[in-house]
Amino acid sequence: MRPATIDKHPEAMPVKPNWPDDAEAAAGFSWEIAARELARLPGGGLNLAHEAVDRHAQGAWREHVALCLLARAGGRREVSYAELSRLSNRFANVLLRLGLSRGDRVFVLCERGLELYLAVLGALKNGCVVTPLFAAFGPEPLETRLRLGECRLLVTSRSLYRRKVAGLRGRLPTLERVLVYGGEGEPPPQDGTLDLQPLLDEASEDFAVVPCDEDTPSLLHFTSGTTGTPKGALHVHGAALMHYITGKYALDLHPDDIYWCTADPGWVTGTSYGILAPLMLGVTSLVDAGDFDAARWYATLERERVSVWYTAPTAIRMLMRAGPELARRHRFPQLRFVASVGEPLNPEAVWWGQDVLGLPIHDNWWQTETGGIMIANTLAMPIKPGSMGKPLPGIEAAIVRVKGDGSLERLGDDQLGELALGQPWPGMFRTYLGQEERYRRCFVGDWYLSGDLARRDVDGYYWFVGRSDDVIKSAGHLIGPFEVESALLEHPAVADAAVIGKPDELLGERVKAFVALNPGFSPGDALRDELLGHARLRLGAAVAPKELDFLPSLPHTRSGKTLRRLLKARELGLPEGDTSTLENPL
Repeated sequence: MRPATIDKHPEAMPVKPNWPDDAEAAAGFSWEIAARELARLPGGGLNLAHEAVDRHAQGAWREHVALCLLARAGGRREVSYAELSRLSNRFANVLLRLGLSRGDRVFVLCERGLELYLAVLGALKNGCVVTPLFAAFGPEPLETRLRLGECRLLVTSRSLYRRKVAGLRGRLPTLERVLVYGGEGEPPPQDGTLDLQPLLDEASEDFAVVPCDEDTPSLLHFTSGTTGTPKGALHVHGAALMHYITGKYALDLHPDDIYWCTADPGWVTGTSYGILAPLMLGVTSLVDAGDFDAARWYATLERERVSVWYTAPTAIRMLMRAGPELARRHRFPQLRFVASVGEPLNPEAVWWGQDVLGLPIHDNWWQTETGGIMIANTLAMPIKPGSMGKPLPGIEAAIVRVKGDGSLERLGDDQLGELALGQPWPGMFRTYLGQEERYRRCFVGDWYLSGDLARRDVDGYYWFVGRSDDVIKSAGHLIGPFEVESALLEHPAVADAAVIGKPDELLGERVKAFVALNPGFSPGDALRDELLGHARLRLGAAVAPKELDFLPSLPHTRSGKTLRRLLKARELGLPEGDTSTLENPL
């Protein structure tokens, strides 16, 4: 039987944690004092890209490596902060030459490489509103986002343009220009499409960064909806403080770290913690253009001497499925901190990190809407496997219930309710684009309602139960799918699990599980009975699944979330809603 807590000993750690996790530090924290750590523009004002790049390029860290770019085929390039500043200035001047200015919408459809970073940072320097997109999107989700976001300029590769964008141009009236790169020597595909590289070569390396303030729009991130329409969450330059502080405290980034965030920048984590936060802390960020491959990842961790690694639960489960022997062929002496986000991390995955990597996986919680990490297992604190951790400094969290009169009731320890956050905090989203009423429904008084059901224990740790529309109501019980899935994942045959509720005349809903198996196990009636029995033993008959199906793999978004609603829709023959972020169609 594993212990309930993984205790930490900060005095024995190779690097002193940035956040000590004690009452004295929490009492002394304020956003006003923390804001003094930002550089701000010399003439006044704030700009995300200046905080991320130019503050270092103009100082002692100018030659420090900002980006270590790993090509899909094995090439490697290092880019210093000074070089990144010069190149992003060139891109900002290209936008200025093309007539784009503060507030104009720039969308970036790039694979993970230098052009993506130059486009995002250069557009932010110019005061534009930037939307990074998944390179794996098909034409339909691209059209939806480009149209909803009123994109004026798109940056993409020639290959992606030909395959995904060319056929859309006639249906996108606001899209004036497309900048393409790659495929040197080829002519631009059509009118309104320009070759990026010659424009960069001609542009000046000097650029006066556009001064903004805390409320100036900066990034537009789209989130999947349960309907067919994604939501566009609009963020601001004031999020610079959120990225800086959470990178420092939640991810414990230090300037001499080699940091790897595996999230694609088409997802908010890949922008906030793959581009902005690590650069603000002056670290070296690893950028791998390759797709997931367990052997490649382990080799990369070892060869590049990664010290801080931020990844997703799906990736961790895939590494678990590959077996511990593969990991043990490598050594990671520099690796000191591993964190995960995307959906709550099952306890078995936390312990896998401890057993195989020598480090537990630190879960944390936030949303596209929050603009940054809100709740985390920080480096110095003991871990309760399965918990999201505690609110970060400056963040007020509570478990609440909305009463009949529309007011909020704060609930006590170990009571199930909705996770709410007290506002304001730096960088929270300002609206859902074109859906102001939907945005207002997220707030009651001074509280933001997350839509996630959770509980808080007596020690102040928060525990995820499920999205409010995922929770299963069976015979008077409220059953969180995460709890059932975690129990199934304890069985050695199970690599991945997802749980839904099905209508039942007697129970209201009955629990049905879907599982993907580890290598060496085959689906069949005997294994199905064994898994159902295992769940009943762990959870009791009232909570355990009544049905179980085997699938080759479960549907996940590229951000790591299990799409339970998609499983439910297909099980019941209902509309599937927005599936544009789906990683692996069934």
